[in-house]
Amino acid sequence: MIKKIDNNELELIGKLIFKNGKVIENETAQRINYLRDNYLKKIAVISSGWEILYIDPNDMRYWELTFTQSETQGSGPPSLYNISKEIAIEKYGISEELS
Repeated sequence: MIKKIDNNELELIGKLIFKNGKVIENETAQRINYLRDNYLKKIAVISSGWEILYIDPNDMRYWELTFTQSETQGSGPPSLYNISKEIAIEKYGISEELS
């Protein structure tokens, strides 16, 4: 069972690792993908598609999904960063009602 986001967590940084001759995502990257697909609620996407805003339905904190190595094939590993309501409004143009 993959755990949800703890109240004290501010960032989750995924990494790619080389194991048994293959490049795979580490446990954090796998957790981020699970949270993105099964738990977090998508709110907005930057036009490039490489930055996506989510909200945690449990504590209503905003999370920005980025891909730190977007130049690599498959966009590289995912990372989630907790961002403030003010940054979410300014960067993603969301309305005050969503925040």
